Amino acid sequence: MSAATVNIGNTAFMLLCASLVMLMTPGLAFFYGGLVARKNVLTIMMQSFMSLGWTTVLWFAFGYSLSFGPDWHGIVGNPATYAFLRGVTLHTMFTGNDAGIPLIVHIAYQMMFAIITPALINGAFANRVTFKAYFWFLTAWLILVYFPFVHMLWSPDGVFAKWGVLDFAGGLVVHASAGFAALASVLYVGRRAMLENKPHNVPLIALGTGLLWFGWYGFNAGSELRVDAVTASAFLNTDIAASFAAVTWLLVEWAYGRQPKFVGLLTGAVAGLATITPAAGYVSPTTAVIIGVAAGLVCYFAVALKNRMGWDDALDVWGVHGVGGFLGITLLGVFASTAWNPNGADGLLAGNPAFLGKQLTAAIVCSAWAFIFTYGMLWLINLITPVKVEPQGEEQGLDIVLHGEEAYPLGV
Repeated sequence: MSAATVNIGNTAFMLLCASLVMLMTPGLAFFYGGLVARKNVLTIMMQSFMSLGWTTVLWFAFGYSLSFGPDWHGIVGNPATYAFLRGVTLHTMFTGNDAGIPLIVHIAYQMMFAIITPALINGAFANRVTFKAYFWFLTAWLILVYFPFVHMLWSPDGVFAKWGVLDFAGGLVVHASAGFAALASVLYVGRRAMLENKPHNVPLIALGTGLLWFGWYGFNAGSELRVDAVTASAFLNTDIAASFAAVTWLLVEWAYGRQPKFVGLLTGAVAGLATITPAAGYVSPTTAVIIGVAAGLVCYFAVALKNRMGWDDALDVWGVHGVGGFLGITLLGVFASTAWNPNGADGLLAGNPAFLGKQLTAAIVCSAWAFIFTYGMLWLINLITPVKVEPQGEEQGLDIVLHGEEAYPLGV
């Protein structure tokens, strides 16, 4: 195809959005790094940056092909079609819509989603998993969970896509999958020998939140894969939901704890971002307000439930991302409106209860898949190499024990 068919505006916008989504992974590293103890900060940050490198290798080798290649039973793509980007040239165009972007732009943009998704899970088993086991986990989880989810929901031939399930930017593909995988990880790995839940650096958490929030505009608005009015509404909905969720979480925590907490405000913002993600391009700004308030309330009480149950989800991945993603997919089934996206669907309030049923079914199936496959692969990995760090390693700190490095060396 001729290079003249390239839409310069859409291509430039999508490259910018890919850059923004890439920035989210370092942002997540800072966010998680501030939440853990001083002696484990490098370990949790390294896991995010490891995904930045290794996921790219897998995506180039066969990940994009498994995700968007020719269909196999609606579950996964042919791994050989685009293996090592075979057949992709300078003039190969993305054919998923008429936006006029080269295929290499779509490959790059979707690669950034693949990078951050498994990195989200790291916070659940923070401070207690060996790096070798994490490396195996990262590889297996992408192949068995993430790549099939992308195909099922975002490839035109995917089983859920053909059924009419919608997920604008990853409520199921990214957040619910990571969140319920996190819950499985917590239940398999077990509790830490030393429970340290006090953040070591709140400004680092704030920096990470800011980078995540900023990058999320590329995450959500970019998922339209072109520049139009839906792009703009997705951008605005992202900010509205995050802001209302942040304030809601702050007020609820203030009411229960008698003090407004900065970490609560930041956590609420991330919950709002995760919850609006599947709905951002399908609902009105007014609906984004409702989704943001719901995210602040439901995710706050999900974290409280986690604490009562004694689940050692160290950085609340299930409560924020798992519950937030599931909630967002469900609320999309209620509030979706073709008035705000003609290519979307009408939800329950617009007289289409069947769409809500499809959304709920997909959410349950995908969450269960992520949970079961994650638990099973951790069991198998533990047969090859120990998953959990020894108690004395936890006490000394994973930075020194696993990597021989320190974030804050004494005397420096």
